[in-house]
Amino acid sequence: MEPQNITWVSEFVLLGFSQTQQLQKFLFLVFLFVYVTTIVGNLLIMVTVTFDSRLHVPMYFLLQNLAIVDLCYSTVTSPKMLVDFFHETKTISYQGCMAQIFFFHLLGGGTVFFLSVMAYDRYIAISQPLHYVTMMNTRLCVGLVLAAWIGGFVHSIVQLALMLPLPFCGPNILDNFYCDVPQVLRLACTDTSLLEFLMISNSGLLALIWFLLLLMSYTVILVMLRSHSGQARRKAASTCTTHIIVVSMIFIPCIYLYSRPFTPFPMDRAMSISYTVLTPMLNPMIYTLRNQEMQAAMKRLGKRLVICNGK
Repeated sequence: MEPQNITWVSEFVLLGFSQTQQLQKFLFLVFLFVYVTTIVGNLLIMVTVTFDSRLHVPMYFLLQNLAIVDLCYSTVTSPKMLVDFFHETKTISYQGCMAQIFFFHLLGGGTVFFLSVMAYDRYIAISQPLHYVTMMNTRLCVGLVLAAWIGGFVHSIVQLALMLPLPFCGPNILDNFYCDVPQVLRLACTDTSLLEFLMISNSGLLALIWFLLLLMSYTVILVMLRSHSGQARRKAASTCTTHIIVVSMIFIPCIYLYSRPFTPFPMDRAMSISYTVLTPMLNPMIYTLRNQEMQAAMKRLGKRLVICNGK
């Protein structure tokens, strides 16, 4: 094909979920409920940790930052998806698509690093309980949070640097409800086998290794708990179990989507929904329902609001 005859793609068409109007309305209500619940749940964690002095400890500082990431992460895809339910043809500009990929991987990569920081925090709390406060001081916590954001940025910028030079001149239909690397890469008008290998290494392989390391670290922590007293052991074991559930919810879909060749599979969309929509909603529920300190703090916050309104 002559260079002057190439028509460059200026926008992508998203297939979304269904072309049936009634089902579109039902799905809109379902995902609206999920998104609102995500916003409320994560905001509640952020507000509770901010205003309850008893929660001004490293573990809840990190949980508060994870809630910020979850809130932003859900916002990268959900508002666009909700608006698209009212459009017969769902499109996103090339620039918007690249921006969505950047923020999606920035926050996704940041989540992975935040979970690693939280695992380190639990390890110090259990292995060095007498020195925990001095070791996990404010300076270190802020440094770890910044490192998590930088890690997410580096991961995302690598993805974007590999995507931006690609030519898109043919089909522009994405079989998804948002832009992501596997679907967009398949539309490039060039051989992408090497890029696919690099992206699988950058996302999928690293996610698999990181997941196994986190599971090993929590296994070590749970073994160390055998030397603790009954009540302290139960409390720490409950916290670690919560972390393992959240880690599994995030990493398993990620490994499924990014650690294999970027060919479409029937389960891809279900995994994408789990990874981008459901997990940010479930995280605050899991952390609050399994955490008595968090529940007590929310009750105290509720009483303070009632008292303030009564005055």
